[in-house]
Amino acid sequence: MRQRWIPGMAIALALLAAGVRQAAAEPVKAVKVTVLSTMLAGDVGIGEWGFAALLEVDGRRLLIDTGDRPETVLRNAEELEIDLSSVTEVVLTHNHGDHTGGLLTLRRELSAKAPQALSRAHVGKGIFLSRLDADGREENGLLPLKPAYEAGGGVFIEHEGQVRLFPGVWLTGPVPRPHPERNWSGSRLLQTSAGPAEDTIPEDSSVVVETTEGLVVISGCGHAGIVNTCEYARQVTGQKRILAAIGGFHLFPATDDRLDWTAGRLRKFDLGYLLGAHCTGMEAVFRIRKLANLSRETAVVGAVGSSFTLDKGLEPLSLAR
Repeated sequence: MRQRWIPGMAIALALLAAGVRQAAAEPVKAVKVTVLSTMLAGDVGIGEWGFAALLEVDGRRLLIDTGDRPETVLRNAEELEIDLSSVTEVVLTHNHGDHTGGLLTLRRELSAKAPQALSRAHVGKGIFLSRLDADGREENGLLPLKPAYEAGGGVFIEHEGQVRLFPGVWLTGPVPRPHPERNWSGSRLLQTSAGPAEDTIPEDSSVVVETTEGLVVISGCGHAGIVNTCEYARQVTGQKRILAAIGGFHLFPATDDRLDWTAGRLRKFDLGYLLGAHCTGMEAVFRIRKLANLSRETAVVGAVGSSFTLDKGLEPLSLAR
């Protein structure tokens, strides 16, 4: 069974459509983001082409994406001595298998200890649409997992717009794209009611945390574009500063001109920290570091176990330091 609404969501969307923002009761006091899946692994864990991160905010916990291979996030969390069994909510930023591959294993293994573990999966509207490659093969990485997840007691909650998951924590839902940040391959066809169309990964969503120092934006792949996503986060929350951008931002194939433009925009947002994991690309991190006026302490390549906290900033671990 797929649940499409959560309590209060209809009211929230009506208010947002009318231009009324649901402000957090107050900005969060404590934030920690820990990377559990990405390509670089040094001190601990297994690297892979994928992404997952654990968000901890004022005692609440949220898993963002589940990595690529079935057991990577489970094993990396064990090595990092992180118990995920108390995490009931998971966000799947988009349909690709390198973000959804660990869902069933995590749900099965963790629910043996805590029945509600990862029992609620928040997704953006359109994530369940079929995507076909040039040979007509299904490429939506979430579709094969959906029946088993639901049969095991899991519920998908499909969000049409921005929604507050916890006090001070937002899911953007599908992100408007006023800037032409083409962050997708274009190799798949989205099967819509109006017929096949280029798959732009329309459901791509990010998580946004409101703090007194600015916004923390956590992205899986950033197919909507890092600038589009950050601008939308500012619109949703009313805050202007982007304190930290964390996760994958699909900039590894970007040209120098594109990276220069991106860095210039991020600098205008007064970006404080960049933890560029997964598909961000190492060269992209280094170029943005230079052009956005960041430093070796404030802009790093994400590694398994690397983290960001409000009080200490980035902890990249030794290999990425």
